[in-house]
Amino acid sequence: MKKFSEFKIGDEFFSMCSISEKELTEYLKFSRIKNAFLEDMQNTKQKLVSGRAILSRMEGEFTRLSQIYGNHIIFVGTDGDSKWENRSSRFLKPLYTDEVLKIKFTISAKEDIDEEFGKIAIDCEGTKQNGEIVAITKRNWYRIKKTVSI
Repeated sequence: MKKFSEFKIGDEFFSMCSISEKELTEYLKFSRIKNAFLEDMQNTKQKLVSGRAILSRMEGEFTRLSQIYGNHIIFVGTDGDSKWENRSSRFLKPLYTDEVLKIKFTISAKEDIDEEFGKIAIDCEGTKQNGEIVAITKRNWYRIKKTVSI
């Protein structure tokens, strides 16, 4: 686990995952998403993964990184990218259940809040194994406690 003081703008961390059909079904049930397009895809061999499910998994993978896990962090919002009219996420290619998603996390900003807390902004890029970019999300802010008592 890295401490707040050790994080630098430009630091990159990596993870890989996939979303199973069971996980997608549980997510859709929990989130109560109702989307005719997703329902039409139910008869296919692999299911189309919703964008929010992808973002949720990417955030989950971020919290599990060895550099992050153990810190007291909380997601506090997104600023987005000024080049995207401050939108925070883009979905560029579809992802289907059981496809591998490679995720790159980059620290894009770091700020002090007070003596106890700071904030880090994380940019995420998810790609398929063939290199196609599936999703990009920018400036996801996390409040992080500067010292951790274990």
